[in-house]
Amino acid sequence: MDAPTTASGGSGARGTGSTSSDALLIRRTMAEVTPVADQVTSYFYAMLFVRRPDLRSLFPAAMDMQRDRLFRALITVAGHIDDTEALVADMQNLGRGHRKYGTRAEHYPVVGECLIGALSRYAPGSWNTLTEAAWVRTYTRISQIMIDAAAVDELHAPAWWHAEIVAHDLRTPDVAVVTVRPDQPYPFLAGQYTSLETPWWPRIWRHYSFASAPRSDGLLTFHVKAVPAGWVSSALVHRARRGDIVRLGPPTGSMTVDHTTDTGLLCLGGGTGIAPIKALVEDVAEHGERRTVEVFYGARTGHDLYDIETMLRLQQSHPWLSVRAVVDRQTRLQLPDALREHGPWNGFDAYVSGPPGMIRSGVDALRYAGIPAERIRHDAVEDLVATRG
Repeated sequence: MDAPTTASGGSGARGTGSTSSDALLIRRTMAEVTPVADQVTSYFYAMLFVRRPDLRSLFPAAMDMQRDRLFRALITVAGHIDDTEALVADMQNLGRGHRKYGTRAEHYPVVGECLIGALSRYAPGSWNTLTEAAWVRTYTRISQIMIDAAAVDELHAPAWWHAEIVAHDLRTPDVAVVTVRPDQPYPFLAGQYTSLETPWWPRIWRHYSFASAPRSDGLLTFHVKAVPAGWVSSALVHRARRGDIVRLGPPTGSMTVDHTTDTGLLCLGGGTGIAPIKALVEDVAEHGERRTVEVFYGARTGHDLYDIETMLRLQQSHPWLSVRAVVDRQTRLQLPDALREHGPWNGFDAYVSGPPGMIRSGVDALRYAGIPAERIRHDAVEDLVATRG
């Protein structure tokens, strides 16, 4: 992908090893406003809706989650401002994803004005003309990346897909396997995820991983666990039925298989995190590869291994696949502990999917086992924290 030209006084490219003046100023602001993040984001949205009341309809009725997402985006910008490759990738994903909300290019200037207004109000200790100029340069840069990405995406993909629920399999009292048929072709890769909106909670989107590799019939399957106070997850598990229509955003995520190598795959899946792991196994099988794939399927109880039969059938069909169930309350071992009992793993590419805590501990265990960070792939923990529900 092409990286944007660096603005005067702005950030540099990846790998320079130096911190730009803009990055220092941006991070200083973020350090000051982080303790009052709720006030900053509340003030921002209040300003935005006063100036542009018409934009309120683009957002959900309950704004708590939206405020969290805004601040996470700011933290991402602050962290990646001197890493052009990472910043461009993140902002392109945001720009494409914003299309499903109805965001247009003309919305970005007023958003920038309100954002800078909110930051200047709550960062009096670090705010000055240099800081404001750094934020203007940075916002101009990232908003253009998002605008350009959305414009390119519009040429070949809709803003969202309508999809009909064609199967609803309640595996446990709080886990359902939901299969949908999109109204038009939906291209994605095994290991990716999408955002999903139900008719019962308009404008509230949650992330769910695809539970299979792309299928010839075009159907998509998701594993959904209803969580306490989870509006979307509870609706999908307990309310959704065949014939209901949901909306899907574009696919995203980089937890995909590199088919140019024959390196073994070490996969850790906890709870419904087994869904993308299953998709990765199918993907390897469909490519006709015979690389070693080791799957650790973790759960708190045997009852929570709702998809173990499917995984064991895959193991029977593919001699290169090994599936190990790890049940906390039976073995008194958590998934990272079980990982240490086998191996060595230093020659594998690793994939981790599950609850945020499991991902963090799993990544630590994998690093300890000798797998370098660049060969460990997992969903964004920040997305998981914000979108379970």
